[in-house]
Amino acid sequence: MDTFVDSSWYFYRYTDAQLDTAPVRSEAVEYWLPVDIYIGGVEHAILHLVYMRFFTKVMRDLGLVSFPEGVSGLFTQGMVLKDGAAMSKSLGNTVAPDEVARKYGVDALRLFIQFAAPPDRDLSWNDQGLEGCFRFLNRIWRLLYRFRQELGQEDVGHAGDRGEPSESARAVRRKLHQTIRKVTHDLERIHQNTAVAAIMELLNSVYDYVEREEPDPLLLREVFENLTLLLSPFAPHFAEEMWEILGHKDSLTVTPWPDFDMELAREEEIEIVVQINGKVRSRFLASSQISEEDMKGRALEDEKAREYMEGKTVFKVVVVPRKLVNIVVGRN
Repeated sequence: MDTFVDSSWYFYRYTDAQLDTAPVRSEAVEYWLPVDIYIGGVEHAILHLVYMRFFTKVMRDLGLVSFPEGVSGLFTQGMVLKDGAAMSKSLGNTVAPDEVARKYGVDALRLFIQFAAPPDRDLSWNDQGLEGCFRFLNRIWRLLYRFRQELGQEDVGHAGDRGEPSESARAVRRKLHQTIRKVTHDLERIHQNTAVAAIMELLNSVYDYVEREEPDPLLLREVFENLTLLLSPFAPHFAEEMWEILGHKDSLTVTPWPDFDMELAREEEIEIVVQINGKVRSRFLASSQISEEDMKGRALEDEKAREYMEGKTVFKVVVVPRKLVNIVVGRN
């Protein structure tokens, strides 16, 4: 039969491929389907997706399935462009993945594709971006190998088990939990590019920490274990190698996703913006727990802000918690 016919329903066969007495087994279909999300290019949305929906409704009417739709959600991904046009064999502007894999490794390629653009936008291929992702993975590897003796022991505890950490150590641990939070949320939203960017920022923070002082092995262990888990969806082979160097015997595929601590992820200090009649006139640092009343008081006493209030009457003060204070002034 025509391939359009086959591709419109063959995924139902995957639920019980050895069945030889009927097209599908209802119990198996009910277990696996409908799937949570359908991801494909725009041409799939107007061809395969439409046909699949038609077939599903026919199968429902025949009593083979009980639901009217085979998928619960749709995400249409962008296309890969090169030299301003969509990659195409007919245009001769394709990139051979085998050559890229030999030079950079498949995980650098995976990382670049997910980092270079939001998944719903077109991706412009460029070798510089691929090089950047390759260098990023090498930076991780060099740091891991530099501390492999200290890190290669399993179950050594967590950084919080020791005494009072340094300010730099607290900053790295805070950045770690902020990164876990962001990557977790970004993957739920299918925002891989910003998730990868957050992991890159975390690595920069770790480099700053180890160059500034003698690092705590427990903290490094905690950071590298979680960094490996966060990296695994984007560079799975690379992450498995890291996991083994860290002393683990089990695969990452059976390891739970990391949790983040909201308290540890909270900034100790935040920047408060002071506006006068809607224009930014000053800023000050404050505790992340600062109250609205204290924000108002500090804004009204701010030296720079007072220059713009001199000789004027304060009519109103608007406070946006932990973000800004807008002071409305004028002449009577």
